[in-house]
Amino acid sequence: ISPLHTTEGYIKLAGQLLDMGAESIALKDMAALLQPQPAYDIVKGIKDTYGDVQVNVHCHSTTGVTLVSLMKAIEAGADVVDTAISSMSLGPGHNPTESLVAMLEGTGYTTELDMDRLLRIRDHFAKVRPKYAQFESATLVDTDIFSSQIPGGMLSNMESQLKAQGAGDRIKEVMEEVPLVKAAAGHPPLVTPSSQIVGTQAVFNVLMGKYKVLTGEFADLMLGYYGECIGERDPEVIAIAHNQTKKEPIADRPADHLEPEWDKLVAEASALDGADGSAEDVLTYAMFPSVAPGFFASRADGPKNVGKTPEQMAKAAESAKDAAGAVKGPISYTVTLGGREHSVTVERA
Repeated sequence: ISPLHTTEGYIKLAGQLLDMGAESIALKDMAALLQPQPAYDIVKGIKDTYGDVQVNVHCHSTTGVTLVSLMKAIEAGADVVDTAISSMSLGPGHNPTESLVAMLEGTGYTTELDMDRLLRIRDHFAKVRPKYAQFESATLVDTDIFSSQIPGGMLSNMESQLKAQGAGDRIKEVMEEVPLVKAAAGHPPLVTPSSQIVGTQAVFNVLMGKYKVLTGEFADLMLGYYGECIGERDPEVIAIAHNQTKKEPIADRPADHLEPEWDKLVAEASALDGADGSAEDVLTYAMFPSVAPGFFASRADGPKNVGKTPEQMAKAAESAKDAAGAVKGPISYTVTLGGREHSVTVERA
């Protein structure tokens, strides 16, 4: 959402994609910004303009409004909407499946989903989810997202970055910085990879000072090496990127500036322990050169379980219980300020 992103613009973009050969159109609202009426207007506009093209709507739930947006999109003719089973839903994730199924009862729209089966699925994942609690976002409903426009995956990633730097308490500052960085970069869409590029630069700006340090990826984004954005880039930040990288800004197709690398990547990937020589392995290595070697070498061991075992969960629960019960009553301290002693008593609210 920006002054440059309009209902008419999205409808026009859908036509451009169809002209290029797209067989369906997906509206991806990873930050939960798609409000009900725009959802209706965009879907109806695409359907009215281009006929019976399949339209998918993908909304996260962080702002609390998008379950209604999905309903309005369905009324406008959407063919597919994305949800998650309720025990794995909400927060920066998706809206609950069962809720939407119930909302559609008596409306003339049907999912033909069996609610009893959905409830069994819900109960299964209610037991699975606690194993991965360490990866959960602390965000439930956050209406600040309407201004920061941060998608769910980007939000949890920034929280992890800040915690790793001992600055988890500065997430609000970063959320305020993100729309400023996004505007300086010409309003790129906050989807992978540009979401992580913008988010990481916002973290750097908060922790190190405004554009004191640019990530290599953000510098390339500013210089045009990720392609054109819908808006204009900040010339001052472009100059900083140029001075840091010594690269010239470009306005043509970024791929035209790349040297052919396939044969080199095939040779390098094939030499790694555990690589099978497939095109998939070469692409994995090309995209994740630091991660691929370890992945290839260990994948024969089978999938890794990064969640906690039942024993670990029980131990963590016991530790939390002990910590919660550690302070039973008021605690008195003697604090010295300016050479004078003060008696301070602290007790739980």
